[in-house]
Amino acid sequence: MSFSAIAADLQAALKSNLPQIRFLLGRDPGACYSRIVGVGKGVGAKHGMNLVVNFPKGGRIAEFGMYGRRDLSLIMDLKRTRFPVGRDEVKGAALRLLPGCRTEDAYMYEGKEGVKVFLEGGAGRIDVLPHSLHVWCEFAGPVAEYCDWLMGAVYGRPAPAAPPGG
Repeated sequence: MSFSAIAADLQAALKSNLPQIRFLLGRDPGACYSRIVGVGKGVGAKHGMNLVVNFPKGGRIAEFGMYGRRDLSLIMDLKRTRFPVGRDEVKGAALRLLPGCRTEDAYMYEGKEGVKVFLEGGAGRIDVLPHSLHVWCEFAGPVAEYCDWLMGAVYGRPAPAAPPGG
């Protein structure tokens, strides 16, 4: 399943829960956050992963239109410590698909590896680990394309083939 399809599924699930989320935010922000996390977990379970909706900056929980469109963690397999492709391939795809980004090795200890991708102009960051993907920015256009590539090449979850004639 592609990153874009999972994100769309999450966005639809959050949208269908929006009346309750809005109500809870006004009454009990903790319960609101728990509801959002629960929706993410439900969508993640459907796709065989742990899906976490993050709110790294204060006030973002009230930005309803951005739910499921930024700051997302997909945790696939916590036991994996190495990429199935070369780290240079992960960085090369970022440089090719995300113009102006810069990459660096990360989490390089105890036999583990990872890559940090910094978007142009401080627009956000993507942490690519063998076991998980953390997208700390809005994911549209090239960011979604890169995450779709990662889902197939790194996490073994390619997008379904298009139907014949489609």
